[in-house]
Amino acid sequence: MENEKRAELVSFLKAVPSVEFCCVYGSTLHPNNKDKSAMVDYILGVSDPLQWHSQNLKMNADHYASWLRLLGGAKLITQIADEIGVGVHFNPFVTWDDKMLKYGVVGMHDLVQDMLNWERFYLSGRLQKPYYLPISGSLVLLVQVHILVDNLDIANTNSVNLRAALSAALLLLPSKFTQEDLFAKICSLSYMGDLRMLFAEDKSKVKKIVQGQFDLFHSMYKPFLQEHEAKDLLRVSSSGTDQANISQDCGLPVTCSLVSSLPPAIKSQMGMKLGEKKRINEYGRAINEVIIGSREEAAKCMQKVLRRTVMVSSARQAVSGLLAVGGINATRYLANKMQKAWKSWT
Repeated sequence: MENEKRAELVSFLKAVPSVEFCCVYGSTLHPNNKDKSAMVDYILGVSDPLQWHSQNLKMNADHYASWLRLLGGAKLITQIADEIGVGVHFNPFVTWDDKMLKYGVVGMHDLVQDMLNWERFYLSGRLQKPYYLPISGSLVLLVQVHILVDNLDIANTNSVNLRAALSAALLLLPSKFTQEDLFAKICSLSYMGDLRMLFAEDKSKVKKIVQGQFDLFHSMYKPFLQEHEAKDLLRVSSSGTDQANISQDCGLPVTCSLVSSLPPAIKSQMGMKLGEKKRINEYGRAINEVIIGSREEAAKCMQKVLRRTVMVSSARQAVSGLLAVGGINATRYLANKMQKAWKSWT
């Protein structure tokens, strides 16, 4: 991304209280996107959401629904996000510098836990898609996510999230597939069970994301693919092109290894369904291990767990969002989504 564009995106942060983390994402960042009316999406990570919203209400009261300001203020805002939603409060249809923005506010603890554990699998899914950090004051074009502020090295923490995403995708793929198949499977993980995909999202969303940013997916996951190659778990025929073919070992030991690389919350739910056994790890600690009877059984179980996790999170966030933005903005936001979905269907 050119310096001018980055400066333009960062300028919004001067209008809100300080943040520990900020990324922008979505189709509006794509240089080929001609829809100037679309919202730019921000995620703001803050150390204390209650305090942050208290300050932001003084600075930008008009960003919030009037009923929230009148009835409960920052306390009610955070309660709805935490107890009804998945820890994120969104303010959509915010006008800034002649642009329309939507920003979500999340506590840094919740953000990190979601990335490491997939307990809610909400923001972690967004960070599994391509992003680049600033290099000499510039960013690379054609990314799905731009990280603008990263005071706590979230990009490094995200490597755990990416490694787990690769393991989950490999578990769902056959013995032979293409790199494009792999990236599409990774991209689709966070959409499985998402209620919006039923009626309010572009049906070809995954395909567009992968094909439009294939090289960035490749760069992003290359180190983790090389790790698997070094362990003889898979082979990549000619990396670097969308025609590259990948073959993987689908034996039970490799399947167990892939399952062991999944986040704790997912393994715990799989263990409740498939059974668990205790094992002593290399550090002498007793850990629970999922009992795997076959690869098909493990893949099917993980898919069910992920689908349910995403479905619950998307439903909770939908209800939280409707309450947070009020009836008029909720109707407006849903209408925009439905319009995009209709275009993809027709």
